[in-house]
Amino acid sequence: MDRYRDRHHLAKGKPDAGDAMVLAHILRTDARLHRPLPADSAQAQAIEVLARAQQDLVWSRQHEVNRLRSLLVGYYPAALAAFPDLTTRTATVVLAAAPAPAQAARLGIEDLAGLLAAAGRGRRRSEARRLAEVFATPQMRQPPEVEQAMGAAAGAVITTITAMNTGLAALQQQIDQHFEQHPDAAIYHSMPALGHILSARVPGEFGDDPTRWPDPASRRAYAGSASITRASGKKRTVLARYIRNQRLYDAVRWWAFAAHSVSPGARACYDQRRSVGDSHEAALRRLASKLIGQLHHCLEHRVLYDEATAWPQPEPASSKAA
Repeated sequence: MDRYRDRHHLAKGKPDAGDAMVLAHILRTDARLHRPLPADSAQAQAIEVLARAQQDLVWSRQHEVNRLRSLLVGYYPAALAAFPDLTTRTATVVLAAAPAPAQAARLGIEDLAGLLAAAGRGRRRSEARRLAEVFATPQMRQPPEVEQAMGAAAGAVITTITAMNTGLAALQQQIDQHFEQHPDAAIYHSMPALGHILSARVPGEFGDDPTRWPDPASRRAYAGSASITRASGKKRTVLARYIRNQRLYDAVRWWAFAAHSVSPGARACYDQRRSVGDSHEAALRRLASKLIGQLHHCLEHRVLYDEATAWPQPEPASSKAA
């Protein structure tokens, strides 16, 4: 009973004086049941820290964007028509200058062209004319006092998003600097659709300890792309794996989504899974498992990804007959 209480105490995250003794006892008696800590290099650990910070900031920015969108719907729908993506520098610069419809209506084409130039878009008069037309479109309005207050609230959120964009740009520079110096960088860059952000998130979560992943199955289980099959009698159910590294699963899911648009082999794999009845998400998980297996092969054998090797085409029927 004492042993159960100690373990329960540890699981609840309430350390006490006996925690060290309990952990030592677990390692002494059950060490074979536990994985050793990964021996990742300092480079891989730095990439993990930076990639997670970047991902956390992206999620936080999306939260602020959702807040801003909710505000704009209530008093300034023209802003949403003008800027479908509220994270762009153009959107933040223009909306910071005109956070309310009355202010936007007073902006002329030359004013908008100047704001576009300040956002790094150049003095694009065609875009300035488009924005002027959108802002001049009649819409339902809030009372002036309410509109002004909502504009002040939106301006505060826009300031936060602008600061987050600056932080994300700085983090991306640090990620690129650390990742390009890693020995595995060329292999990750050779994988289809594994861009600068995902190519740092994936190795950041997998690490670079060569003994940690003995086979592709262990990587797939950690990423959550490997399904779970449960069978009882004549019933057989295939379920998604929800006990997983959520950050890694998010990365490989987006990797598979991007890869099926640029890699013919990945597209064929996705289409084949859809043709046999898999949902979109299930087909992406299957494709992610394939990509993880190919990544494992490339890392294990120190070779770059090759589309023809990764997705071999079946021999034509005529050559088999011959």
